[in-house]
Amino acid sequence: MSINLRYRAGTLSLLLLFFCIGGAYGHDSRPVYVDIRESGAGHFVVHWKAPVSLPARALPSLRMPASCRQNEDAVSGHTGDAYTVHGRYSCPGGLSGQTLSLDYPGSNPGLSTLIRVGLLSGETHTRVLDPGEESWTVPEDENVWQVSKQYAGLGIEHIFAGIDHLLFVACLIFIARTPRRILVTVTGFTLAHSLTLALATLGIVALPVAAVEAVIALSIVFLAHEIAVANPRSWTWRYPILVSGSFGLLHGFGFAAVLGDIGLPQTELPAALLFFNVGVEVGQILFIAAIALIVTLGARLLRRTRQQLLDRRWTGLAGSYIIGSLASFWLVQRMADF
Repeated sequence: MSINLRYRAGTLSLLLLFFCIGGAYGHDSRPVYVDIRESGAGHFVVHWKAPVSLPARALPSLRMPASCRQNEDAVSGHTGDAYTVHGRYSCPGGLSGQTLSLDYPGSNPGLSTLIRVGLLSGETHTRVLDPGEESWTVPEDENVWQVSKQYAGLGIEHIFAGIDHLLFVACLIFIARTPRRILVTVTGFTLAHSLTLALATLGIVALPVAAVEAVIALSIVFLAHEIAVANPRSWTWRYPILVSGSFGLLHGFGFAAVLGDIGLPQTELPAALLFFNVGVEVGQILFIAAIALIVTLGARLLRRTRQQLLDRRWTGLAGSYIIGSLASFWLVQRMADF
């Protein structure tokens, strides 16, 4: 490989990596998380947290229904990456059909809110509020349509927030290249992570979350290395479905960890599990379609075919440097959580 080729790839990689890591440190897209659990009939333990990217003076306050009484002063805290608040309330009539609100001192700076309410009956209600929404009425009863729509939305939101999963898919697309191979490879990834998502969510199989997240980062490093080496005789390039299926099993455990944090409704568990996975797949398809559109437009602008654009050696090398460096950073960061 020529020095000029390595210089171009390396320079582009360093520039883009600078912006990627800068963005990772400079912008925290995590939502405000509110968890409410019924500890006894009409008694609730409330825990909520907000990312440290939000200034302390701009922290919101949770407004419970008027029928609720706070049993003790709220306890505030500060962990490494979030502000936390704990409190206990008595709500004689329960929370079903009642409205919860989040009040900001000024305006919402653009954060969404994830609210989870767990009841003694085993029902779990979860809702994601957009930045423009600041209140939510807890449903009276769960129904299949409501749960399906809600968890499909959560699945779509998660796949677009999970940049590690998207980078893995992007690497698979670069290696598979042709539409038929991309379809087969991504289908293998889908089937694999759907299997372990179901097994982990139902409690049949369990793996340590920190280890799973670290191996997910390692899987991206592996694919980035394969793209950089570009050995057409390797198993990764000859049979990409083997790699997508194998690592897809681990990615499924990652999806299950997120779903475990969100919680599942006990009365509509199959619908919630199915449509969360459907949402993940819809988000994945939208991402692949976006890549296809970008490659097609890029090919037209450069007056090359899509295959020629993907075959450009320095493009693959630069991309592998960027993705591999970012994934290596995540790997070290996640191993530190062991």
